[in-house]
Parts: sequence; structure tokens; C-alpha cells
Amino acid sequence: MDRDGGPRVPEQRAPAVPSDTGELRFSVLGPVRAWRGGQALASGSPQQRALLAALLLRDGRTATAGQLIDALWGDEPPSQALAAVRTYASRLRKVLGSGVLVSESGGYALRTRQDALDLNVARELTADAEKARSAGHRAQARALINKSLNLWDGEPLASVPGPYAETQRARLEEWRLQLTETRLDLDLELGCHAEAVSELTALTAAQPLRERLRELLMLALYRSGRQAEALAVYADTRRLLADELGVDPRPELAGLQQRILRADAELARPVEEAAPVQALTRPAQLPATVPDFTGRVPFVRELGDRLAAAEGSVMAVSALAGIGGVGKTTLAVHVAHAARPHFPDGQLYVDLQGAGARAAEPETVLGTFLRALGTPDTAIPDSLDERSALYRSALDGRRILVLLDNARDAAQIRPLLPGTPGCAALVTSRSRMVDLAGAHLVDLDVMSPEEALQLFTRIVGEERVTSERKAALDVVAACGFLPLAIRIAASRLASRRTWTVSVLAAKLADERRRLDELQAGDLAVKATFELGYGALEPPQARAFRLLGLADGPDISLAAAAAVLDLPRQDTEDLLESLVDTSLVESAAPGRYRYHDLVRLYARACAERDEQPPGERASALSRLLDFYLATAARAYALERPGDRLVEHLEPTAYEGLPFTDRHDAQDWLYAEANCLLACVRQSSGADTLRRSVDLLWAALDLGESGANSKEYEATAAAVLDSARERGDRWAEGRALMTLANVHSVAGRFDQADREAEQAMRLAEATRDLPPSCWAPNVRGIIALYQNRHADGERHLTTAIENFRRDGDRPGEASALCNLSRIRLATGRTDSAVALSQQGIDIYDSMGHTLRGANGRYALGLALAQGGQLAEATDRLHEALEVFRDSRQRLWEGMTLFRLAEVDVSARKMAQAASSAEMALTMLRDIGGEWRRGNVLTVLGRALNGIGQTGRAQVCWRDALAIYDALGSPEANEVRALLTPLAAA
Repeated sequence: MDRDGGPRVPEQRAPAVPSDTGELRFSVLGPVRAWRGGQALASGSPQQRALLAALLLRDGRTATAGQLIDALWGDEPPSQALAAVRTYASRLRKVLGSGVLVSESGGYALRTRQDALDLNVARELTADAEKARSAGHRAQARALINKSLNLWDGEPLASVPGPYAETQRARLEEWRLQLTETRLDLDLELGCHAEAVSELTALTAAQPLRERLRELLMLALYRSGRQAEALAVYADTRRLLADELGVDPRPELAGLQQRILRADAELARPVEEAAPVQALTRPAQLPATVPDFTGRVPFVRELGDRLAAAEGSVMAVSALAGIGGVGKTTLAVHVAHAARPHFPDGQLYVDLQGAGARAAEPETVLGTFLRALGTPDTAIPDSLDERSALYRSALDGRRILVLLDNARDAAQIRPLLPGTPGCAALVTSRSRMVDLAGAHLVDLDVMSPEEALQLFTRIVGEERVTSERKAALDVVAACGFLPLAIRIAASRLASRRTWTVSVLAAKLADERRRLDELQAGDLAVKATFELGYGALEPPQARAFRLLGLADGPDISLAAAAAVLDLPRQDTEDLLESLVDTSLVESAAPGRYRYHDLVRLYARACAERDEQPPGERASALSRLLDFYLATAARAYALERPGDRLVEHLEPTAYEGLPFTDRHDAQDWLYAEANCLLACVRQSSGADTLRRSVDLLWAALDLGESGANSKEYEATAAAVLDSARERGDRWAEGRALMTLANVHSVAGRFDQADREAEQAMRLAEATRDLPPSCWAPNVRGIIALYQNRHADGERHLTTAIENFRRDGDRPGEASALCNLSRIRLATGRTDSAVALSQQGIDIYDSMGHTLRGANGRYALGLALAQGGQLAEATDRLHEALEVFRDSRQRLWEGMTLFRLAEVDVSARKMAQAASSAEMALTMLRDIGGEWRRGNVLTVLGRALNGIGQTGRAQVCWRDALAIYDALGSPEANEVRALLTPLAAA
């Protein structure tokens, strides 16, 4: 092999390529083919392709006639071999054009560009990948290796005869395996261990004696938290090598087993994480200090001394506490700048937003800090504990100051504290952190009258203050000596040269006009917002007030237009003008948000300045209408013909139009947090029914995984509200949404109770949708719980009710579910027929997503009937739709079912790969019962490829799940484990 891993060729410089060869391209990493531009060229008979391949693999060097005869026929050439070679060469010359295939020195050579051959491109990409990896650019290296591997198109030199082709084919296959191992190694270095397990499982099945693949699989499993399986891989490998070759595993593999047994901490981290300090990024994130910083001399000295003492000692933490506006951040930033020489490796800063309703999450902050310290995104772990540990490792040996501003409480900042000597942390908070162990606590009070006057003078100017000293003292007294209030008042005066200090003092002396914030406490900070609000034009002020009413984390331009009841262009103009005043932030193009405290102030203004009466309620009603109408359109696009949209509460405001279902999905998931916040906010008496309908119309959020927990919490809140208000209609629908989400999560008993209650309420209120969907849900739950007679009864009821409502897609859903019951009770032909009926209905209505559910059911029926190939086709059709629709639960379940079919077809390696992907997909959705099912089939597949140790681990995990749930499947798994235990 050459340095790039490709086949070796003799060292001989190729002559220059003629300039008239056009855009010829050739491939050998698959079938031997040739193209000119985009047009395929005829490459002739197998022997003619063998001649072309032999010349291509010589990289432009001349091959003699004898060498070509040996390449094509080996030791047994035909009697007319030389004539045949000449004939093949003549035909190729006609196909390729003049100047490409040349005769010289009794032989032949190809004159082409170096990059005309896919093998040469692959070599170049591999060489670039090696350089990138050596330079520490692992993500780039992986991308380049993937590009190289993507050039393969099946077996290299496919169907090309001759001993030379056979030798080269073996070398190229070996090179591809080496490249795959390199790419998988990079996957693990970049933290993609969970994703690598599936591919490695399939590769170890195909290459059982390749120890490097086994080593990578052990490492991937260990980093995925599956230590027992990793050790089982080693046991399986040792047994296989002893049985097949009579040898022990190589030292690297044995060493890895020992490190796993020791729970080696370095082993659990990707390479990028193992030495995070190598990226010697020097963060300098401190905000600018104010040029007119005043007073606080004792505090500056005290904190400065503490920070200076941190060098070479234990990590120092100082926590400043005080009311809002007292100057905690200003003091901390000033002290931090003064202490920079003691922290030459950098300074980190974050506003933790602890004073607001949505304080910053430590995981998010740690991600930001790790990036600032040079950690690549791909190396940043998911969990809080892992991020915190990596953060402390990144700070080890460095002297860095961390300023944690506006903290909520000690629990929020503990994961953010450095853990090594030489580092220090400054914390500001409105709460006194008495439960922060080892912290130096500083209570910051308002300024003294002298300090307050000094600050006022520095901002306004000594000349103006000296002449009106008494008025100045009145101003700072009216400000309660609170630094933020003083700064606001002084800044107003400084920007109005025609005002005197006495004018300002008179304004503040009028208590009816004095800002509430200047009195003390948290309200003090609202003064800064009043200044901006008071300068707004009436349309701007109305927009500022009303848009602050919405509970979501931000608001889209379309939703804002609904709140304001204005055209989108006018709304955008207003919002952009508010961004210019700094009262509103532009979160992203077309999205806007308030700082938490500004939102509170805007709501106070809305309550105080409401014009006309009822405007606040009308604005929120329009927002609810907007979300409900738009969600209903998205629902209808995803489920053509579904009658639910006809039973939703009417809306007075139109929703957004969508061009296709993908646009609708994008909108739904982008607006998930805001939509669910609107549901919670709208659960009052007048809007309760619309809010529960919005929740039902957005039910995909409950099945997606990403928003399932928030969806569930919102549904529970709406249910409580419906019960408090005695609205049985809303209660029934809220129960239906909860039954759906609990069924998806695998909490079947709870879901069944809720669906049963929804059915009773639907009968009492004559509400058709729950009377249809509740028995449908109960039927599938009964299937999961092996209550087949109950399931058939429920689903028959569902079918009757759907037909009564004229809901054809609903009827199809119940038919497909009934097919599952028939399948479980051995009536395979009926199951196939029912699922096909459902598919026919779905297809006739253009119902793509639910049509995939039908194909899923049909695939199961066909598999049980022994039609495995057809079952696989139907399941793959369903899988493609589920992936396209971002339905993670159903994508994972379809992968699981494909694994079951592959086990039946004895395609064990493929089954193991599908089951591994299903485990990854269902990692945080679907519930433990489904996970137990996947582990069971994964164990069967692993056992089938000889990895009995891993199989046992999977079955034991599944048994623990089933025992905890009291599931009858536990008996099946015990039976699987019994022969292994006896052996």
C-alpha cells in the first residue's frame, strides 16, 4: 500500500497529459466506467474493461503487452491473447478519443488528468484528511474521509475478470476498511459514540476477526454508558479468536478491557476533551468598566485583595449581594478589570438572568464557556455533570477569573465554579448566598450621601452641581441613593443642557410623577425603562405594552401582527423602531424578544395605560386565534380529510397559509415554546376551549420527543383549569391530549384511565372527536397489554364513531390498529386486509404521514405471514416518511420492527444495526417498555452473529425493565437467558 492507503504502483513518473482529452472521468471504486462530461461511455466486454482497469491503475505509466496479457489471463492466456489485447485497445481508443490511449515501447498507456480517476481523488482526500488530523482539525478530517468513502460505489472493479483485477480488488477493499476504521476512530474522538455503535455492530458482524473494529465498538459502548456490553464484546472476541485461530486478543484490546474495568476517566472522554487546554484560547469577556466609577473604596480593596490572593492558593469565590440597581455589576466589573494582571489566562463573563422568570440554565452557560476556552462544539457533552467536569478540566493549570453576574441562587452557579487553585469567581446576585460553601460574602448597600453626590457630579458636571448643591442633594435623596437611579437621573440632566438641577429636583419631588423604582428594592431598575417608554410615539407605546403580554420566550412577526391587529409591514416598522430604542431586542430575523424585566415593565404599563378598556384581553385573544388557526391549517395539511379541524372552536383571526406540509411542520416546531406558552396563558374561562383545541391541533409536539415534556405539562395545566371551571367539554378534550402523550411515553395504565374518562365526558357532552379518538387510543393500549378482546371492542367502537362523523382518516387509523389486534390473535389474512383498507383510505386522501402508519401496520402483518421481503419494503416506505416528518417515536419503532423482520430472515448483522439505531432514536421518548422490546430483539441479533456476551447484557437489561413494569414479556426474556446461563 502507498502512503495514502491505496495499492502500490511502480515508482515511475507519468508523461504529461495532452491538453485535448476533454472532461474524461473514470471509476474503479465500483464498476469500471468512463464518462465524457455527463455522458457515460461504452466500456465494452469484461475483458476490455479489465484492460482499461489495468491501464488506469498504472497511473499513466506504460504497460507492455506481456504485462497486460498477464493481468487479463494470468498463467493460462488464450492462443490469440496478443491479438485480443490489440483489439481491445483499438476499441477503447475509438471510445475515448485521440490522444488518450497511446501506443509506445511495445505497450499502451493512458494520458489523463490525475483527478480524472476516482481512486486518485480518494487518495488526495485521504492525504488531506491526514494533514487535518495531524493539525488537530478532527471534524475536518472526518468530513474528508467521508468524502473519500463516498466515492465507493459497491465492490471495486466489480465483475472485472483476471488475476490482476482480483488482487487489486482485495487491496482496494482492505483500504476501504482502513478508511472506515479511521473515520469511526474520528467519530469517537469527536464524541459521536452513540451514533457509531450501530455501524460498528454491523461491521464486526461482517468482519468478526478484525480486532480494531472490536476495539472501537468496545470504546463506543463504554462511552455510551453501556459498560457491561463493552466488556461482553471483549469476552465474545476472546472466545472467537481462541476457537477460530487459537490466539489471544492483541495487547491493545486486552489493555482496553482493563481500562474499562478500572473505569478509567480519560477513557470516557473523546480525544478532543482529553486535553482541552491544548487550545490555548485566552477569553477576555469582561464588559467595559464605567469611566465614572465612584466610591466603594472599602469594597474595592476587600475584593481586590481576595482576588490577588487566589494566585497559587485554593480557588477563591466572592459573592456580592444587594437589591436591584445597587451597583453590584458595576462594582464587580470594576474590580475584575483591576485584577486582570493576576489572571493572565483570561476572564469569563455571563449574565445569568437570575432576576427574571427564565434564568440561564447552567448547561447552556457551560457550553458557552467551553467554546470560549477553545473546546469544539462536537466535543461538548450533553449532560450538566459532564459539561461541568470538562469545564473544570479546561481550567486546570490556568489562571482565569470567572464573573457570574445576576445569579439566581447557589444551585445555579455551583456547576459554573472553577475547581482548581489559581482561578477565582466573582458572583453577583439579589440573594445572599449563605449556602455557597467557602464563599466570601459581601453585602452591598446603597451609596452614602457623599458617594451619591460624587457620582451625580461626575455625570452631570461639577460646574452645574456646585452652583445648585442643595438641589443636587435633593435629587440623590429622591433616588434613595441607589446608584442605578442616580445614574439615570443624572444622564437625563446631562443630555438636556437647558435644564437646571433644580428643574430635575422639582420633577422628582412630585411623588405622583416619581418613578416607583426609585423608592428601593427590585422596582428600582424599572426607572431605566420608563425613560425609553416615555419617549415613544403613541403607536410605539401601544405596541410595546401589548407585545409584552405574551408569555412566550420571543414572538414572531406574524404573531406580533395578530396581537397588534396590524398589517405585517406596519408591525415590522413598529418593532424595528422599538429595537432602535433598546426596549426590544431582535432575537433573529423576524423574531423579537423582551429582556425579562422589560417585559414586566411593559405589562405594568399595559395595566396602567390600557386604552380602550379590554384591550389587553383582546390582544391575547387575537394571539390565541392566530396560533389556533395556523395550527389547524398545519394539522389539516398533515392529515387531509381529518374531521378534527371541523370540530375546533371558531377563530376571528386568520392563520398563516402554507405552501406544503414541510413548511407547516417547520412553523409548528419553530413556534413550539411560544404556542405552548399561549395555551397555558389562555386557560381562563373565556379562552379555555380555544386553548385546549390549540393543544389538540398541535398534538405532533407531544410525539416529537423534543417538546414532549413541555407539551405534557401544558396539557396537565389545561386539564386542571377545565376541572376548576367545571367545563366538562374542555376537560374531555384535555384528557384526550394527555392520553395521547402518556401513550406515546409508554405510561399505558395512566393513558387508558384518561381515555376512558374522556369517552364518558364525550358521551355526556356529545363531543364527537374524543368519542372517536379515545376508543382508538384505548384499543392500541389494550394491544400493548395483551387485552385483545378489549382492544377489538374499543376499536370497533372507534370505527363506528369515525364513520358516524364522516372522518375517513380516523376510520383508517382504527382499521390499521384493529389489524394489529387481528395479527396478535393469529388472524393474519384479516390483519393484512384491514391494514390495506386503511392504506387505501389514506392514499386516496393524500395522507402521507398517517399513510406511513398504515404501511407500518401492513409491514407487521406481512412479516407474521412470512412475506418478509414485502414486509421490509412496506416498513422502509414508512421509515422514509417518519424521518421526513420528524416523528422520532415512529422512526425508532419502525427501525425496531425492521430489526425483527431481519431476525426472522436470519440477517442478524443488519438486524443488530437497525436495533442499535432504534435504541438511539428512542433514547428519551417512547418509555421503558418499548426500550425493553428493542433490547430483546437486539440481543437476538447479537446472539445470531456470535456476540453472546453482549446479547446476555441486553437481555438482562430488558428483563430488569419488564420486571419493574410487571410486563409478561419478562418470561420470554428469562427463557432466552436460561440456555446461556446453563451453558
